[in-house]
Amino acid sequence: MEKNIAIIGAGPAGYVAAIRGAQLEANIYLIEDRDLGGTCLNRGCIPTKTYFRNAEIMTDLKNSEEFGITVANYSLDGKRLQERKNEVVNQLVKGIEKLISSYKNIEYIDGRASLKDKNTVSVKLKNNDEREIIVDNIIIATGSKPTMTETKGVDLDGVITSDDLLEMEEVPETLIVVGAGVIGVEFASIYNGLGSNVILLASRMLKNADKEISRRITPLLKKQGIDVYMDIRAKEIVKEGDKLRVVAKYKKKDEEIEVVGDKVLIASGRGPLVEGLGLDKLGIKYSEKGIVVDENFETNIEGIYAAGDVNDVGIQLAHVASSQAIYIIEKIMGIESEINLDIYPNCVFSIPEVADVGLTEEEAKEKNIDYKVSKFLFGANGKALTLGQGEGLIKVLADEKNKIIGVHIIGPHANDLIHEGALAISNDLSVEDIGKTIHAHPTLSEAFYEATLGLEGQAIHMAPPRKKKKRKRKK
Repeated sequence: MEKNIAIIGAGPAGYVAAIRGAQLEANIYLIEDRDLGGTCLNRGCIPTKTYFRNAEIMTDLKNSEEFGITVANYSLDGKRLQERKNEVVNQLVKGIEKLISSYKNIEYIDGRASLKDKNTVSVKLKNNDEREIIVDNIIIATGSKPTMTETKGVDLDGVITSDDLLEMEEVPETLIVVGAGVIGVEFASIYNGLGSNVILLASRMLKNADKEISRRITPLLKKQGIDVYMDIRAKEIVKEGDKLRVVAKYKKKDEEIEVVGDKVLIASGRGPLVEGLGLDKLGIKYSEKGIVVDENFETNIEGIYAAGDVNDVGIQLAHVASSQAIYIIEKIMGIESEINLDIYPNCVFSIPEVADVGLTEEEAKEKNIDYKVSKFLFGANGKALTLGQGEGLIKVLADEKNKIIGVHIIGPHANDLIHEGALAISNDLSVEDIGKTIHAHPTLSEAFYEATLGLEGQAIHMAPPRKKKKRKRKK
């Protein structure tokens, strides 16, 4: 089946859709007006994780005496930090460029796209020429952009977004972070590790995480040296010389605090990037949450789809965007594939790391599911102790049939370990299935093994539970 498909945006949804479409022998027009790789590769996931690695090294140096190592007079070179970040990004961008160019049925177009009608995309090229492309289907994959709060003073010099922070060579002496979602917690941890005095102002901590995990991370962030203020909202930002003063008010008591810093990071989240696409012209429905799509990620205009952060599904993750894109392309090409957006790993690259997949305890209760819980502390795991990272735990939930339904991790390499839980839930694995899988020793994955066995009181390196914790279904 020959298809001509235009893909607007070349991030983790767009370029993945292009490659999968080319594999299925569609003719692909991949249109991008900024950077191949999108926000994730150029201004999000990858740059952030290069900084995260620096923060890990700095943290290890700070704690080196625990390992009998004395390191004197170490410092951070902000210019080199930027250079390394750019080197990593450029290497990955070149890799994607090579992949794209290896498919003769992908045409990469450097320009800004808008919709003329349901089968026509108009592209303004870099030389200001206009080009029209006639296609069978259109996939909008333009991603998202940082959003600002309505706090008074957010337009002041020194009040920045995550995009701005990643372009700075200097590490602020004091960084105030407003918001404790994934972006806020990650940058608070990273810049604390890089040497900033970090102040975190949050109405709530990691709101979508299991409540036990969100409660546990707060004291661990404080232990790292971050000043954390919870249940509070920024009210006003005021410029005082070369400093910024943030006035914040507690939500449940009539009390205000004031904190002063060099930069204020607004980490209030991201919104869909829809400007200039011509959605209104075609009558494509959208809101501040994103372009409205159905269960197949198709808009209200037949043949036009939206994948990733730009749609209103509400899961702003690169790996979910890629999965949506593959599903869309395969559907266009007549392949009936499956996608389960109830099961995907969430990862927070904080110190310590946080990750989860499946149901939280709160969600299990809301769904009135009989469930049981087991937790294994990293403090009882040999590999974690050798790393000097014995804080945190793995928490596993199972239903009445002993099937794994939720995994929540806070601790070392949580974002790598979570995939064992994702595989278990995706494949409907039981406690017994995990129990008969030999896990290598000494490894962090043993903690998942032990936590799972603990659901049946069979964990070897954990005291037997006094009473099996089980949520009873309401009658």
